[in-house]
Parts: sequence; structure tokens; C-alpha cells
Amino acid sequence: MTRANSATFAKATGRRAFSRTLGLALLGVSMVGLSACGGGARPRTELSAAQLNTIGVNAYLWRAALDTVSFAPLLQADSSGGVIVTDWYSNPSNPNERVKLTVTILDQDLRADALRVAASRQVNEAGNWVEAPVQAATVQKLEDIILTKARDLRRQAIAS
Repeated sequence: MTRANSATFAKATGRRAFSRTLGLALLGVSMVGLSACGGGARPRTELSAAQLNTIGVNAYLWRAALDTVSFAPLLQADSSGGVIVTDWYSNPSNPNERVKLTVTILDQDLRADALRVAASRQVNEAGNWVEAPVQAATVQKLEDIILTKARDLRRQAIAS
């Protein structure tokens, strides 16, 4: 087999395996949903990393991140790439300051290093928005809030 043919074969095999895995995941999700209708005891499944989902990143981190930044208008929410970008947000109690957030989910596992938050801050000086520093503690606090919510969502899913 030539190198080009083996590369084509590897790609086709990888696509088939991915399609098969995705199909099995969707079947499993639909079966769990149907089992709730049967009145009997539901089978307990381990939802450890929330990897059986239709998005490209950890579902618990994704939902927790969306919930955490919901105070600001969204510019972009790409679940397959794991990127959430907000528009500028000004707190009504401090209209001379605004922030913009970017949340990136880097993995399908629920881990602290699978999450990155970046923030931009501007202050209004004589009618012009000027870049201002963001305290590192602010970004760390947002990451902590998202991680805590994601862990709570996971616990709730396992308990039910």
C-alpha cells in the first residue's frame, strides 16, 4: 500500500470509528431518556467526564461557563470549539468601566486546567474608552466560579 493510500485509509477508518462512537453515544443518551419513562429503576451510569455529548468540550464546564457569564451579552458561543466571547458589559452602578470576557474550554475532561478565562477592561476617560489592567484575582475568581458550578452540575447528574 502506498503512503498516500495508507493515509487515506487511516482517515476513512478514523471517520468510521468516530461516526460509530457518535452513533453509540446518541443511542445511549436516547436509551437513558426512554428508561425514565418505564417506571422501573433507572440504570445508574457514571457521568464522570461528560464525554458522551454532542458538543466538543466538557458539557458541565460549558453549561457552567454560559451560566457564569450570562450577565453580559454574548458575541460568540461555539460549543464545538469551546469558546464563549461576551460583548462589553458595564455595571449600571459603575458606567465608566466596562469588561469583556473570553472563556475557552480546552478539553472534554472536567479539570481545572481545561478552562481558561481572559478578561479585558476599559475605563471611560473624557468620553474615550481606554484600556485598563484587570486584576489577576478577578480572572481566577471567575475560573473558580465556573469550576464550582461545573462540579455541582456533575454531582446533580450523578445523583439523579
